Amino acid sequence: MIQLRTVLAIADNSGAKKIRVIQVYGGSRRRFGGVGDMVIGSVIDADANGTIKKGEKVRAVIVRTAKEQRRDSGEYIRFDENAAVIIQARNNKEPVGTRVFGPIAREVKDQGYNKVASLAPEVL
Repeated sequence: MIQLRTVLAIADNSGAKKIRVIQVYGGSRRRFGGVGDMVIGSVIDADANGTIKKGEKVRAVIVRTAKEQRRDSGEYIRFDENAAVIIQARNNKEPVGTRVFGPIAREVKDQGYNKVASLAPEVL
């Protein structure tokens, strides 16, 4: 469950390391986001040589959450950390980075982020 002011680790090589969530897409009254949802965040920690700098506003898709999520088959999926991948624009679902680190949930691919899923080493 990702909400306002949640700090997310970045799971790609775009240059950002951590972002703080400003908004969860899906309406003005939407409070929480889960795996596969898009958020807007502010970069709070970035690599010195990266393409994204500290203080920038970015769009990202959530790929891992520490809160378990129930699937239709009855199983639950849970990760050790909250993580996201930075994407270019709301309707362009291409990632900014060229590599994605760590596993991602299958729900990300189901939401239409096929390029993010193809770059990940493992889809759970």
